[in-house]
Amino acid sequence: MTVSQLDFTDFGFEANPFAITPDPRYLFLSAAHEEGLAHLLYGTGPNGGFVQLTGEVGIGKTLLIRTLLDQRMVGVNTAYIYNPRISRREFLAAICDELSISYDQPIRSSKQLIDRLVHHLLRSHGKGERTVLIVDEAQNLRPTVLETVRLLTNLETSRHKLLRIILVGQPELNQLLMRKELRQVAQRITARYHLMPLGRHETAAYIRHRMRTAGMTEGVFKPSSLWLVHHLTHGVPRLINALCERALLGLFVTGEQRIGMKLMWKAAREVNYPVTFPGKLLMRGVFASLLIAAATALGLSALSNSVHIKRPLETTASLTLMELPVNKIVTERTGHFDQPENKIINAVENSLSAG
Repeated sequence: MTVSQLDFTDFGFEANPFAITPDPRYLFLSAAHEEGLAHLLYGTGPNGGFVQLTGEVGIGKTLLIRTLLDQRMVGVNTAYIYNPRISRREFLAAICDELSISYDQPIRSSKQLIDRLVHHLLRSHGKGERTVLIVDEAQNLRPTVLETVRLLTNLETSRHKLLRIILVGQPELNQLLMRKELRQVAQRITARYHLMPLGRHETAAYIRHRMRTAGMTEGVFKPSSLWLVHHLTHGVPRLINALCERALLGLFVTGEQRIGMKLMWKAAREVNYPVTFPGKLLMRGVFASLLIAAATALGLSALSNSVHIKRPLETTASLTLMELPVNKIVTERTGHFDQPENKIINAVENSLSAG
């Protein structure tokens, strides 16, 4: 069975909770994403001018744009360019198309398009409306097109910009704007923000949020698996979605009740995520947890008074399980779990669940 063949409604979901399409219903407002959305909203406001939003691949930039466009802002007209790897003339034509500005065919010059655009902007401004140009994947803009963007920022009255511009792209956009010939563009940007990945707790909250939005409220993911997801994906939402979707598929196929660390590791291998980690830090945490569990089970409370066990940093419900070498747990050839290490994993998973 593949994900495309899977009907999530058969398993109690209203939809696939980890689809990678930018659906605003699934937006999780982490601190960084809330700030990023605030910058986009500022760019559309009465004082907005030239805003830049950057972030790594899969961090959720397009989802923020879709959420912004879903707001149905009164008195705001938007032109959304999602494929900017085009010529200067094509870029201007795309803006006109987005704003429903008619122009003669064939296009004889860029000036023809700019004149039409200026006429439209002046008319919209006269009606009290704002016009916003949003360019996604802006790192792909050609220098000549960026120069056109700069010229468009000159369209203004004595008090207001006629065209507000928002550039959204990968970090390479910063490098592009650092070029000497584009310094005039960079100097005109009035607000910048860089989206950061989700933190460990945010990753767990993100997964729970998407599950609830899809109609599933039960705790399908064990704490250890949530933790492992963050380590493998570094908090990048698109990678989290791909990994969790594969893990859900494994859950449905195997018939297990919850997704633990073993199933998540298998899912990581299937989506080609790196699963080899240094393990010294975790081994101390693993054996500390086992000793504490053994002492509790046997009633040896004196052990905790006579032996001081040093736990690694951030191990209060988050022993770095991911740092245990996977080749000590997963047999390379078969992909099955060896029994001794399997017991350790189960013990630590129980410790995390209890914590």
